[in-house]
Amino acid sequence: MIVGEQKPLEEMRGLIAGYRKTLVLGCGTCVTVCFAGGEKEVGILASALRMAEQLAGNEVEVAEATVQRQCEWEYLDAVAEQVKEADVVLSLACGIGVQAVAQRFPDVWVVPGLNTTFLGLPEKEGLWVERCQACGDCLLALTGGVCPIARCSKSLLNGPCGGSQRGKCEVNPETECGWQLIYDRLNHLGRLELIMQVQAPKDWSTSRDGGPRRIDRPDLRLEEEPAAE
Repeated sequence: MIVGEQKPLEEMRGLIAGYRKTLVLGCGTCVTVCFAGGEKEVGILASALRMAEQLAGNEVEVAEATVQRQCEWEYLDAVAEQVKEADVVLSLACGIGVQAVAQRFPDVWVVPGLNTTFLGLPEKEGLWVERCQACGDCLLALTGGVCPIARCSKSLLNGPCGGSQRGKCEVNPETECGWQLIYDRLNHLGRLELIMQVQAPKDWSTSRDGGPRRIDRPDLRLEEEPAAE
């Protein structure tokens, strides 16, 4: 899941300053799970903004809406009228959702209410941890399902750096050494031979050095796109 956290209230107030009608737009998927941008958070934030602006003597209107996913047109179209009536949309989605709203409604100013942080999982109540950096070339089959890119603080591919002690990372003693986790996992499964395979320097061309990535599956399209004139 995509994990994010809300920006400070005063920062959000600065982003919507000067606009009379704000739409706080939530997202019902990832950021709902991490309690950052779901329907409940939208209601709380909208109330906080109303009170703050009223105390400051500003006459503003703060509307609320939440869609299932901000990253898909069909869900955004359901709130098209509310979006178009707003002077500014304060999106409580991840960065993808913010950009989707801006692209779908090019005449409306859209600003982010969250900081998108990482791809992770809820390890326990109130704790989300990074597990993937979306590098585009997954190595988990070689490391027992433990990602060395995300779990090792230095993203090393051929074993630990030598600075870890008692299973903890030298960068942060509260962080588990990614390669200790990999070793323990492979040892438990009887697959330690995998750790002896020397990995070539990683090809980062599948990551971010070539601009925005895309996956194109023409076989999934419902109808043919019109030919360019």
